[in-house]
Amino acid sequence: MATLTIRRLDDAAYARLRAQAQANKRSLEAEARMILENEARPAGDVVGDLMAFNAEMTLKHGLLPDSLDLIRAQRDDK
Repeated sequence: MATLTIRRLDDAAYARLRAQAQANKRSLEAEARMILENEARPAGDVVGDLMAFNAEMTLKHGLLPDSLDLIRAQRDDK
């Protein structure tokens, strides 16, 4: 795997990245890697973007309930 060093990064940008990493429960390096991997993806890779978003939301919120079960439960309550 390649290694990247970023020099002269603005202090404010570093602070925002660090805060974003903490909010996402990732290390600073993992957050930067995720951003770079997402932004370096070829244009038009919609499926890849959706899969990455789905994975991120699953990590953040867990698996979401099946909407069909929610609809049936709401219907049965009426």
